[in-house]
Amino acid sequence: MPSTPTMPGSPADPDPSAAPVQRKTALVTGVGRLAGIGAGIARRLAADGWDLVLTYWQDYDTRMPWGVQPDDVERLTAELQAIGAAVVALPADFEDPQAVDRLMAAAADEAGILQGLVLSHAESVDSGILDTSLESFERHFAVNTRASWQLIAAFARQAPAEGGAILALTSDHTAFNLPYGASKGALDRIVIAAARELGPQGISANVLNPGPVDTGWMDEPLREELTRLQPGGRLGTPADVAGTVAFLLSPEGRWMSGQLVKADGGFSA
Repeated sequence: MPSTPTMPGSPADPDPSAAPVQRKTALVTGVGRLAGIGAGIARRLAADGWDLVLTYWQDYDTRMPWGVQPDDVERLTAELQAIGAAVVALPADFEDPQAVDRLMAAAADEAGILQGLVLSHAESVDSGILDTSLESFERHFAVNTRASWQLIAAFARQAPAEGGAILALTSDHTAFNLPYGASKGALDRIVIAAARELGPQGISANVLNPGPVDTGWMDEPLREELTRLQPGGRLGTPADVAGTVAFLLSPEGRWMSGQLVKADGGFSA
């Protein structure tokens, strides 16, 4: 039988003059390990059609119990490119006050204007009131608080006319994780202030507390204890966190702003 002719303008006959869909670009910090939350967020955003600028700092991983995986950034970049994302990966030592300026200049050169900012980097070394060193205290606030403020300000200065979205990961740690928890508490205030101050630019800003996520930092007794405390009987995964982040960066999620969101599987209930 002869085939049915395609009517002009039907889905099978796309308009050759139609402009291509404009991809957005997000900067995601703290993407140094395939097992990390940052990598999970990058995967989801790439699947949703975002191009990406990723930051990492392997000297931090070297100091941590899980150690450095030197090939992870390259492997993740290839994975994201395979699903269609343009990816720029840049090292960034956020303890350095000049690191943000260098990063944003490189991002502008290599990726153009950013519409999304996800702050998933962190300095996190356990210590309490009596055993926290001045060096550790200052490093936590430099990385988790000062650099995050610098990134938010720099993002806002380059944001397009239609605005953008900011999302920062936080924690409610206090005792025995003092410099980390205190620096994250300060970050919360900065992000909520950004929602109010940058709202007239069309920029939303939220903080997300994902609860305990198993990315390799837990020992087995802690993993068992935290799993027992989860109503759903399992720990969170980077993919769980990424779904909430993707929503908050999407057009549908942009009306939510100035909020500290707990998306933790009921852990805090």
